[in-house]
Amino acid sequence: MIEAYLKLEEERNAQGIPALPLTPEQTTGVCELLQNPPAGKEEFLLNLLTERISPGVDPAAEVKAAFLAEIVAGTKSSPLIDKVKAVQILGTMIGGYNVQCLISALSDADLADEAAKALSSMTYVYDAAEQVVTLAKDNAAAQKVVDSWAQAEWFTSKPELAETITVKVFKVEGEINTDDFSPAGDAWSRPDIPLHTLAMGKTRFPGGIEEIAKWREAGHQVAFVGDV
Repeated sequence: MIEAYLKLEEERNAQGIPALPLTPEQTTGVCELLQNPPAGKEEFLLNLLTERISPGVDPAAEVKAAFLAEIVAGTKSSPLIDKVKAVQILGTMIGGYNVQCLISALSDADLADEAAKALSSMTYVYDAAEQVVTLAKDNAAAQKVVDSWAQAEWFTSKPELAETITVKVFKVEGEINTDDFSPAGDAWSRPDIPLHTLAMGKTRFPGGIEEIAKWREAGHQVAFVGDV
């Protein structure tokens, strides 16, 4: 699994784009390896689990959340992920498949604080919010979550915007339409956003993506300006 992933990553990097997020099958492979990680691959595998799987209700996220939930329940184990760390990782998944495990963890004395912290940062809990409100009647950790949501700490805790932002402007003269940004001839690649961006402006402003990439490599924040 590791060799196959690295080969795919190398092919993508050659195009100047990141590797695709892991598929459910790749995620299953990572979860299996994390239970008995090969020597020297520990951090690599942990990074794949935490950084290379789409969050929310992506099919791979379901595999990831189920694996972490099993660690929390004690039915699976990994030398790299204890129960607390599993809850912390679940807390980075935005919402969706991770929510039920985190709500259950609110009733575990050893995990309640971490679960409350994780849920307090989420808004994509939908109907599960009612479960937390009901649980809060006699659960202090759940009450912390409800209070945090009421105070919108998920928003107010974010870093403030800088007073001044300096950018280098890439300006395209004349009108630009949506087909200039997302050429119909390359519609097949639209689900793969990094790959599709390589086609952006190839007719209307050829070489623009490469120029913007050079500016970013030089340390500039870039603003795109045009009449759309």
